[in-house]
Amino acid sequence: MDIKIYTNVGCGYCAKAKELCQKAEVPYTEIRVGRDISIGEFREMFPDRQTFPQVVVDDEPIGGLVDSVKWFVENNLISRRKK
Repeated sequence: MDIKIYTNVGCGYCAKAKELCQKAEVPYTEIRVGRDISIGEFREMFPDRQTFPQVVVDDEPIGGLVDSVKWFVENNLISRRKK
């Protein structure tokens, strides 16, 4: 499984997305806008998305943090906590 997390500096949701992968014990690659790619490249890759993070699994865009959590639960990488 190849997970890429597109992040922006100072983004709390980006930190949570990375934490999600760490809790699930799955490796990921962080791609930071402004360091690894330009904002223009980000917009070309995600023309309908303007928020961070954007998570891609095996070249399939999953979405932001909420969509990623749902994907991780649906794929049994983490379990949903019940209160």
